Amino acid sequence: MGETDDVTDAVRRATRGESSAFSELYRRTRPLVARLVAGFGTLDPDEAEDVLQESYVRAFRGLPQLKSAGAFTPWLLTIARNRARTRLERRNLLHRMEEELADPTPETVPALPPTLQVERDIEVVRQLIAELPEGEEKKTVQLFYIEGQLSAREIAEKLGVGKSTVTMRLERFRGRIKRELLLRVLAGRWD
Repeated sequence: MGETDDVTDAVRRATRGESSAFSELYRRTRPLVARLVAGFGTLDPDEAEDVLQESYVRAFRGLPQLKSAGAFTPWLLTIARNRARTRLERRNLLHRMEEELADPTPETVPALPPTLQVERDIEVVRQLIAELPEGEEKKTVQLFYIEGQLSAREIAEKLGVGKSTVTMRLERFRGRIKRELLLRVLAGRWD
C-alpha cells in the first residue's frame, strides 16, 4: 500500500470515528502541511504552529462533508493555505489599525493639564454615547459609562444577554472613542 492509499484508508477510518485514524492522518500529513505553512515566511514559529493546529481542527471537524477520501490531502493543504493567509491578513490589519490609532507625537499636540484632558475626554464620551442610535448597544454603553455602577457581568444579566456580548459592545464603543479622539487631535479641534 502506498502513502496515498494509507492516507485514504485513514480518512475512511477517521470518518467512521476511529480515534487512532486521526493520529495517523496527523502523523502522515503533518510534514507536508508544515512545509506549506513554512512557505509563508512572515509567520513566526508560534503563528505557524497555530495555523497548523487550526487547519487540522477544521479538517477533522469537516471530515464528514469530504466527498472523496482521496481528496483529503489537497483539501487539507487548501485549508492550511487559507488559514495562513487569514492569519497574515489579520496581523496586517491589526498593524495598520495600531498605526492609525497610535498616539500622536508630543510636538504635534500641545500638552493639556490632566484635569482639562479628563474633562475633555469625558465630554467626548458623553457626546458619542448621545449620538448612538437607540438600541441595545446604547443601553449597554449607558449602563457601563454613564451609570457606572454595574460590571459587565451584571449588565449582561440585566439585559438578558451573554457577558461576551456586553464585552463586545463595550470594545466596539472603545474603538469609536479612540478613533474620535484621534480625529480630533489630528484636526486640532475640540468641539
